[in-house]
Amino acid sequence: MRLIPAYVEIEFDELNEKTKEEFDKLGAESDDPIGQYIKLAKARGETKDTDPVLLELLIALHRKVDELAALIKNEEKELLPLKYKSEIIKVGFEHFQIKDPLLTKGKKYYGRMKLPVFPPREVPVIFEGMSEDIAKIIHMHERDEKDYNAFITARERAIIREMKAKK
Repeated sequence: MRLIPAYVEIEFDELNEKTKEEFDKLGAESDDPIGQYIKLAKARGETKDTDPVLLELLIALHRKVDELAALIKNEEKELLPLKYKSEIIKVGFEHFQIKDPLLTKGKKYYGRMKLPVFPPREVPVIFEGMSEDIAKIIHMHERDEKDYNAFITARERAIIREMKAKK
């Protein structure tokens, strides 16, 4: 198990029917209408001449407008209150370590990470306690897993650059 330093806020609680339902619901929301449209357009080859960075920025802008419209209409998304709050201090592709000893070995949890990606968002995750502070990731939605892995890779590159600068 290889973990690297990173700081990410996480809220979590024991996995139960309600938390599993929220996990599933948040996964469905990641496939919003604009996301579905872009997936179909990519599958049909309609985006091959489009700058991918520009397309991603346009999608993020569209989602932000949707969020503002929901806020104006008072359509706030309600998330479950979760019992524990901590900070992830080390990350790996399959594991992470939290600052506080709040986990029970063998117990399954549902959490929401505040992942510093673009656009920033809360990423739902199901994990299992390996010790009081080490967790093994059991399940993430596909898009969230890609962003999480990209975040870890970016952290590794940053650490390598820091090490090279010190030499």
